[in-house]
Amino acid sequence: MFGPETANKTMQHTYMSKVQVLVVDDQGFSRRLLRLILGTLGCRRVSEAKSVETAWSKIILSPPDLLIVDWEMPESSGLELVLRVRNDDDSPDPFMPIIMLTAYSELPRIVEARDAGINEYVVKPISPAALFKRLDEVIEHPRKFVRTKTFFGPDRRRKNKPIDGNNRRKNKPEPEPTEVEEA
Repeated sequence: MFGPETANKTMQHTYMSKVQVLVVDDQGFSRRLLRLILGTLGCRRVSEAKSVETAWSKIILSPPDLLIVDWEMPESSGLELVLRVRNDDDSPDPFMPIIMLTAYSELPRIVEARDAGINEYVVKPISPAALFKRLDEVIEHPRKFVRTKTFFGPDRRRKNKPIDGNNRRKNKPEPEPTEVEEA
């Protein structure tokens, strides 16, 4: 059985007490539940926002160490906040760890959130163990960030698999000669 006593013994870490977390969710119950779970895990510095605009104001005034954001909200989506944190010129910390919390479990949604720049993805209903696993990943095992023309965020590759065949990054192929026909 997993309860608060077990969580305190197995998952609570002293470093969590120093982590400032901003929870963004339009549902008061979800914010309270996350605050309770985070408290059980040792987080003592948790602030809340019920909208993307309120969250953005808080991020600008006092950037948190970690952002936990719900996807679906009435005026703006959590995904819009993720893109803003990653890409807006006014963002105080584009490298901020972001955990997306949502009821959507379909692969296209997970890919969309990943491609927006989230670090981790948690499907509701949330459990202390699932949240701790994601917190541990972003704090203890952060991924390097990648910038391309169309993406900025944590490296989307999770596995270090050997490359079968030609490694295009190391072995640039010679350009194929082109034939030009004259008229």
